[in-house]
Amino acid sequence: MKPIEPVFKEITGQLNAIKDNIQIIAVTKQVDVKRTEEAVHAGILHLGENRPEGLASKLEAIEEDVCWHYIGNLQTRKVKEVINEIDYLHSLDRSSLAKEIQKRASRQVKCFVQINVSGEESKSGIDPANAIDFIESLKDFDKIQVVGLMTMAPNTTDEQIIREAFKGLKLLQLQVSEKHWTHAPCTECSMGMSNDYLIAAQEGATFVRIGTALVGSESEAKR
Repeated sequence: MKPIEPVFKEITGQLNAIKDNIQIIAVTKQVDVKRTEEAVHAGILHLGENRPEGLASKLEAIEEDVCWHYIGNLQTRKVKEVINEIDYLHSLDRSSLAKEIQKRASRQVKCFVQINVSGEESKSGIDPANAIDFIESLKDFDKIQVVGLMTMAPNTTDEQIIREAFKGLKLLQLQVSEKHWTHAPCTECSMGMSNDYLIAAQEGATFVRIGTALVGSESEAKR
């Protein structure tokens, strides 16, 4: 696998040319602790995991002060293992999960509500038409702060379709932020991964989640 530091600098430069202050999250779910430590030493302090076991192993090994993002579907029964170890949750998508977070969290957690903009059955997330009502319903959950919305691009190589999905999330994020809800400032958009982070940045992403294009993957390294 390539050294991470020059790749990180290249991606940072690409994003800065589009918009300042886009937060890069290195998705380390497909790499081991050593490779994750390399990312931290390259200056990447926002890391994303999608399994409780992977998060636990990285937390145990990495001593630096890192901002942890949980980016995968979180099963209700796993909330107690994760919620007090992370800084951001990118996959709040149902009332049962919100209730469990409220029960288990020892402090307020910054959450992105996951939106299924594309409507694909294979993707998790709330229907955009139901998003505002769902977010409003969270007003009495003092352990949850809705900092923004998250989506995954449609499964296509058609750039225009991907772009329209990101536009849709940005529009919805602005609609929520205009409510001026204390529990849901909703100023952020988490969208864009290895294949489409530049399109996401152009359409208003403030957080991008980059895995293989930044840190690689163990499966690729073994080929």
